[in-house]
Amino acid sequence: MKSLAIFDIDGTIFRSSLTIELFKYLVARKVFRESFMRRITRSEAKWLNRQGNYEDYITHVVNAYQRAIVGKKKSEIIKASRRVIAEHKYKIYRYTNGLLKNIRGKYFTIGISGSPLEVITEYNKFLKLDKLYGWEFGTDERGRYTGKILHAPSQYKKELIVRYLESHKLSLKGSIGIGDTESDIGFLQLVEKPVAFNPNRSLATIALKNNWNVVVERKDLIVEFKPESVKFLKI
Repeated sequence: MKSLAIFDIDGTIFRSSLTIELFKYLVARKVFRESFMRRITRSEAKWLNRQGNYEDYITHVVNAYQRAIVGKKKSEIIKASRRVIAEHKYKIYRYTNGLLKNIRGKYFTIGISGSPLEVITEYNKFLKLDKLYGWEFGTDERGRYTGKILHAPSQYKKELIVRYLESHKLSLKGSIGIGDTESDIGFLQLVEKPVAFNPNRSLATIALKNNWNVVVERKDLIVEFKPESVKFLKI
């Protein structure tokens, strides 16, 4: 019986957000109206200028994406996803990519993303995770998006993993979990070896409380430590 390894994808394996890259590509190719991009530019500027936070920015992008795809062909999004992954697939963190390579075939690997299933499906041709979860949006009989959300796995990651374990022969013995924000806390609580990777303050606080390993990758340096011996400075 294989042990389990659970990976958040955006910001944990991929050094950005697949939703952001896909959204910007679709605006640049005029599949999405430019007005959608203008609406989120202010959030992006606030985040980059340290006047806002990343969570607000990505929430605005996700909401804009959900509105922008209404009436668009699913085939268009799949085609765009292929182009985005071809351009950005090597935008990865060395730590998590190395870990994934080392455990491939030895662990059953699950990836959970807050990005659309179409783009992470294309990305997984490169990652080769055993099981993949991403946001799914409904389509009509013509293959055009309705705007309805069919599945939002990033909103209930812990429950998703528990249900999957119940229906498959997988073990939590020796299990690994890697995440970067508070949305990953649920599945990190399940595994034997949780890792807070480049964590935001909310996740770092929980890591400190539970003495989880923290890994920070910056430039050409990777540092692993127990947070109990580190002082968190407020930004």
